[in-house]
Amino acid sequence: MVVSIALQADIGWYDSLVAYLGSIDPVLAAFYATSFTWLLTAAGASLVFFFKTLHRGVLDAMLGFTGGVMVAASFWSLLSPAIEMSEKLYPSMSWMPAAVGFLVGALFLFGLDKVMPHLHINFREDEKEGVKTDWHKTTLLVLAITLHNIPEGLAVGVLFGAAGMGIGGATIAGAVALAIGIGIQNFPEGFAVAMPLRRQGVSRRKSFWYGQMSAIVEPIFGVLGAMAVIYMEPILPFALAFAAGAMIYVVIEEVIPETQRDKFTDVAVLGFIGGFLVMMILDVGLG
Repeated sequence: MVVSIALQADIGWYDSLVAYLGSIDPVLAAFYATSFTWLLTAAGASLVFFFKTLHRGVLDAMLGFTGGVMVAASFWSLLSPAIEMSEKLYPSMSWMPAAVGFLVGALFLFGLDKVMPHLHINFREDEKEGVKTDWHKTTLLVLAITLHNIPEGLAVGVLFGAAGMGIGGATIAGAVALAIGIGIQNFPEGFAVAMPLRRQGVSRRKSFWYGQMSAIVEPIFGVLGAMAVIYMEPILPFALAFAAGAMIYVVIEEVIPETQRDKFTDVAVLGFIGGFLVMMILDVGLG
């Protein structure tokens, strides 16, 4: 309630931002929005210059918050608009695009997870996943977060593309709210990547570099997502549901297990609830 009142108290800047992004090319708007989410990752990673350690409970709360934002965004920002669009584009099978897109998105991340070598943040080196490789643990950690960020960039780009096409269920305001939510959870995520690297003996500068580079895929996939839906309008509901399925897969397969490996599981759950509430309020209040 307090957050909602605060959001409504002064949203002139938000209305101006929405108006501007709605007036430019949707692909460019998607690039700006996903560059913002990338920059917030870099801002979070920069905290490694000011802190030497990160309490495990804080890390778990950050990861839980990330999961909450992603789950909320998957429904309010992606699946709900996909279902609304499907009712108009595919009236006789309105359930089909969302169901198929969601499944394919999850299977896409499943395939990447099996192929791309990576190591989750709280896991031991002998628990690395993907094809066998001799790559350094630092590289594997960064690849894990990079894999995590692909559906986030895709989600923002697809929503901007859908809003740019003027399809009911997708709005520029909703796309901006999603970008803000993703950006908010990217800030602690950048720190959560950089700090474990620093703890392993990596220099502060390199820890920051790897931390911010983990989100460089967001502008890339944001642009690709926007372009795909603009030039292939019938895939819009499929693309939105695809991004949702990919995000849910990441949360269940990666984010939640990382928070359940020590005594701070309750803190992680509260972080998840907080992230879910923040994203829900952003989407409903601003979208």
